[in-house]
Amino acid sequence: MKRRDLLKAALTLPLLPLAGRAAQALPNAASGAVRSRLRPGQPGWPAPAEWDALRLAVGGRLLRPVSPFAHEASADARGRALKQLSNPFAVGDDPALTQTSGWAGAWTSQPSAYAVAAKCTADVVAAINFARKHHLRLVVKGGGHSYQGTSDAPDSLLVWTRHMNRVDLHDAFVPQGCAGHLAPQAAVSVQAGAMWIDAYNAVTTQGGRYVQGGGCTTVGVAGLVQSGGFGSLSKRWGTAASNLLEAEVVTADGRVRIANARTNPELFWGLKGGGGGSLGVVTRLTLRTFELPEFFGGVNLTIKADSDAAYRALIAEAVDFYQRALFNPHWGEQMKFYGGDTFEVSMMFQGLTRQQAEQTWAPFLGWVQARKDCRITRPFQALAAPARHLWDAEFLRKYLPSAIVSDARPGAPRHHFLWAGDHDQAGWFIHGYQSAWLPATLLQPGQQARLVDALFNAAQHRGVSLHFNKGLAGAPADALARVRDTATHPQVLDAFALAISAAGGDPAYPGMPGAKPDPAMARHTAAAIERTMDALRAVAPGAGSYVSESDYFLRDWQQGFWGENYPRLAKAKRMYDPDGLFFVHHGVGSEGWSEDGFTRIASR
Repeated sequence: MKRRDLLKAALTLPLLPLAGRAAQALPNAASGAVRSRLRPGQPGWPAPAEWDALRLAVGGRLLRPVSPFAHEASADARGRALKQLSNPFAVGDDPALTQTSGWAGAWTSQPSAYAVAAKCTADVVAAINFARKHHLRLVVKGGGHSYQGTSDAPDSLLVWTRHMNRVDLHDAFVPQGCAGHLAPQAAVSVQAGAMWIDAYNAVTTQGGRYVQGGGCTTVGVAGLVQSGGFGSLSKRWGTAASNLLEAEVVTADGRVRIANARTNPELFWGLKGGGGGSLGVVTRLTLRTFELPEFFGGVNLTIKADSDAAYRALIAEAVDFYQRALFNPHWGEQMKFYGGDTFEVSMMFQGLTRQQAEQTWAPFLGWVQARKDCRITRPFQALAAPARHLWDAEFLRKYLPSAIVSDARPGAPRHHFLWAGDHDQAGWFIHGYQSAWLPATLLQPGQQARLVDALFNAAQHRGVSLHFNKGLAGAPADALARVRDTATHPQVLDAFALAISAAGGDPAYPGMPGAKPDPAMARHTAAAIERTMDALRAVAPGAGSYVSESDYFLRDWQQGFWGENYPRLAKAKRMYDPDGLFFVHHGVGSEGWSEDGFTRIASR
């Protein structure tokens, strides 16, 4: 069922390029608003000689991406792609593919008409200037993980930053123009195409420090920061965006800008959680780093209840136990409630020994073991290791080989691996995905019963995961202060968790042999997810949603993703991209365009 909103003219008015201050702020901005973008074959589409000129400007790095599953692809290319389809490193190395193969009723992965394989900022500038001059649909891809399909658009020009992946450590970084205002601090500079595993290897494994990034190692650094960015331990260190010190970004006028707290401060603020691909193309980011705790660790546990009454009691004890013992910066990741009878724990901790983690969980395990109507189906397990080894591929291969999947291609960097638990998302085709921030008030003794009922009801449908690291209530004051100064929805500050219900099927790239998407099954699953989240929204009315993990068809997405921050983001959009060169689905200013981003919606 498609639930797209009818776009109202009233929504487009404040976001159209109204000239005045925006034109003054950017004297190089285009003088007239583009009404539509061109597709191949239309009058005005660049001639071969013009594409050749762009190719020359970018050192020959202009590509014509062809899906390995297209009819013109060779059998060898198709065979190699099928062999590597479960390897997200290989998928990311193909400019014609995205890490998600599509979303039922929404979008399917299709390559751009051309791609600039950028190796330097000058390549990005050339691509942006070319797209602006010729009225082309522009797409940006680094990691290619967008569930919403924002790094994918047919008939477009792709800025592919995959090869811009340098990582540099700083002992005493001061943002440009901030000397005397900000103290030097340890930091890491990362180019736009780097993945988090590249940052973790440099900062933690090699450098002995911590940088707050994402949990999935193959996600791109730049995209995660711009969306807000949560990692397993964000309850301690905040979001990735909140730790951004400076960015280099190419804006729609082709200018290379530095954005930090004192230079282009509104652009800087908008990049911190305002959504990737809306304000410019980020080419470099500098993030603060932190001292490592002594240990990182994790716990796992699965319990089944024998009756509805037992399941309600189990949920109630889990909620109360979380509030008493785990609602603090030491703990992150998930508790899951599904199947009408199952409770699963998959959590991480920092700053505790394994013995301390076991002691923390002992009261809850004692409660379970004392009951005859709850069965432990996966025994409790707590593991811990020196923090420096969390992303140490050689250490993990030796001591915990089942936890990781390495990039086994010849010549692949030895530090490249993904967590085995993320393997099922490689190329997946989404059936439905929704999220909602749950306020910490639901953990108060007088409110827990409402939360328990909601979780019980949610588990009768598709089930739900509570991601405690993606709600920052309970975080330290300094982390909350940094997150407050970002564009991320303010509800994150008062939420104890982000509730997520999602499901998908096997990869279904267009033309892929054996791909059999099932629209009826997808609709059935999406409806179950809707009922699951309705149960939770009943106790959290008006709950916001995390922009990177949300419903493609979300109503009132401006409020849902950014709340009271949206007007300020819209103003930054008008200032730095008055003609709307940068478009992504449900991105800032996208209500002024058709759903495919090719036609401006006329005001009425």
